[in-house]
Formats: sequence, C-alpha cells, structure tokens
Amino acid sequence: MRRPVRRVLMALTGLALFALYALGAYLGYLALTYLWAVRPSPAELLVGLVIATVVLAYLSYRLGTIRLLAGLRAVPVPRDRAPELHTRLDSLVERMDTRRPELRVGSLPAPNVLSIGGRGNGVVVFDAALLRTLSLDEAEAILAHELAHLEGHDVLIQTLAYSALQTIVGMLLFVLLPVTLLATGVAHAIAWIRGHPAAWAETPMGRLRVRISQGVLAVSALVTLGVRSYSRSREYAADERAAEVTGNPAALASALRTIDRLAERPQGLLSRLTVGGDETEVHRLLATHPATDDRIERLSAIAEEQATTRWTTVPVE
Repeated sequence: MRRPVRRVLMALTGLALFALYALGAYLGYLALTYLWAVRPSPAELLVGLVIATVVLAYLSYRLGTIRLLAGLRAVPVPRDRAPELHTRLDSLVERMDTRRPELRVGSLPAPNVLSIGGRGNGVVVFDAALLRTLSLDEAEAILAHELAHLEGHDVLIQTLAYSALQTIVGMLLFVLLPVTLLATGVAHAIAWIRGHPAAWAETPMGRLRVRISQGVLAVSALVTLGVRSYSRSREYAADERAAEVTGNPAALASALRTIDRLAERPQGLLSRLTVGGDETEVHRLLATHPATDDRIERLSAIAEEQATTRWTTVPVE
C-alpha cells in the first residue's frame, strides 16, 4: 500500500476513534447533567452512599465467606476427633464476648488459621498440617486470637472499609468519565494522524489521561494503606486479647514461631521465585499482618509484665 493512502487510512481511523470516544464522553456528560439537575441534598447523598456501601459490603461478606470455605475445602472438626481442643474452645467462649464459632480444618495456601464471619456466625479454620504440629496450649492461644477477631467484628469492618474504597473510586471514575474519554479520544486521534498509534500516551491529552488515572490510583492507594494499617493494629489487639484471656502469651508467641517456620520460603536458586526474605518498608506498609518478630517481641513484653504482676509481693501489716 502506498504511503499517502496508508496515512489517509490512519487519519480516518484516528478520527473514527475520536468520534467513538467523544460519543461516550457526551453520553457521560448527559448522565452527569441529569444527575446534577435532580441532585439530592447532601444528607440524602450521604445516606445513599452509606446504603450502597453497606449493601455492597454485606454481599461481599456473605458471598465471600461461602466462596472462601468452598475454596479451602474446610470440613467441620467433630468433638470426638478433638475433644480437648473443643473443651478449650468452650472455656474460651465463656470468657469472651462472642458466640461459639464452628471449628473446621482445611487446606490453606500456607500454614495458618483464619476466622470468618462475626460473633453470631463465626467459623475458625485451621490448616490441617498446622493443627497436627501445634501443641494444645499453642492451639488454644491461636483460638483465643481468632475469637478476638470475631469479638471485635474485624472481618466485617474491613469488608466495609474495602466496600467504601470501591464506592469512592467508582464515584471518582464516574465523575471524571467525560473528561477521561474525551482526552483518550483526542490522544488516540492525534497519534493515529501522526502515524504512531502506540505513542498516544505521549501526546498532551494522553499525558492528561495518564495523570487522571494516576490520581484515581493515588486515592485508592491512600485508602488501602489506611485499611492495611487498621488490619495490622487489629492483629496486635487480638494478640493482646488472647494473652489476657489465656494468661499464656508465651504459647501464642510459640505458635507464631511455628507458623513462621512452616511458612519459610526455599533458599538458594529458588529464593527469587518466591515471596519472602527481608521485608522492605513498602512491604510492611502493604502487609495485612505485622512482622512476626514484632508480634513476638510484644508478647514477650506482656509475659514479663504478667510475671512481674504475678510475683509482686504485697506487704501485710
């Protein structure tokens, strides 16, 4: 194909893309104009956002629990198969503000324990290999930790937070939709007319489109960091609650060491193919759990405090 004909076809393609994106931008603008014309009061808007967030969170909470249990192939642990563990669980429930959760065992991606649900419909799932490794005291300490999560509605609160994040990002994307589509259409049209379709992001409008995407991602990242920070604080709180209820923080520290040891990644040539090794600051900020060493250090401090309180003599006159 001769060069002039090819350039004409590329220009026509660019104009067609611009027309398509412009149509989308116009429809988005009409939608925003309509919503602005019938806009609710700030109170009504806030109520609507809260309702949307709660509904989305509830659906995610319920459906996610069902999918997660099915994916883990978690099966109930009968009392006659683990009578001592069930007895410890009964004792913990009596001392904590939560109903008795269902005890299950499954195949987790890594040796760990997780709690699903809330106070009234909780499920605690042990990894089968881990449960065979832990001592009874360690298993009790881990159970107390997971019951603390159920007691504090941690799973529900985090689900609400992520649903709020989705709502905020969705609103931003919707409000910015006309500008985003128009900038993308102009960028693609210019790139095609110039004969370099792949270089659309290097045009002024392309750079604007990239900046908009980066801004939305920055908002999403900030909210995510806040949720992850909350998650780490709840892990510390659950550790402290378990130490308080069991009176045995050393057992929880020992269980955490066992989990960490069983989850160790291979070294040598395979080490670069796995996620592990030294934690960077970014990794710590994005992690849902604090570093195991930090948690053990805190538990050791609690154990020392408990020992000091236990052995402090009270003078009697």
